[in-house]
Amino acid sequence: METAHGSEAGDRACLFCGIVKGEIESRIVFRDAHSIAFLDRKPLFPGHCLLIPTFHYETLSDLPNDLVGPLFVNARLIATAVQKAMHSDGSFVATNNRVSQSVPHLHIHIVPRRERDGLRGFFWPRQKYSSEGEIEEVQRILQTTIRDLKGKLA
Repeated sequence: METAHGSEAGDRACLFCGIVKGEIESRIVFRDAHSIAFLDRKPLFPGHCLLIPTFHYETLSDLPNDLVGPLFVNARLIATAVQKAMHSDGSFVATNNRVSQSVPHLHIHIVPRRERDGLRGFFWPRQKYSSEGEIEEVQRILQTTIRDLKGKLA
């Protein structure tokens, strides 16, 4: 359905709209009325999350002004939680606009970083989780940390 806020998870060909609608399995760590965060399937490091708006927008330029604030408040929450839950030194928070955007739905990468973690420039090798158990543990830790931080960062 087309609204003042774009297509409500309405692009049938969009992988991320399928995740929003629950049609595609994902490891969700956060959801509210504006956005959803889930673990990247091919993370740079365990805890690498993608934060997406629940409405379909292709790029940051397409996002209406009234959704920029709520989306980035949630980006701050998820980045803080990723750093805390994954015991990292910091985080990398970024979005691509068309170039290198593997799914044409606005998404923000939130990646835990450590000093000397081996990432240089933007040519970063992706990794896989070692097991289903590791994915479940990372998901659980992030969900708990987000819940704990949510009131503190409001």
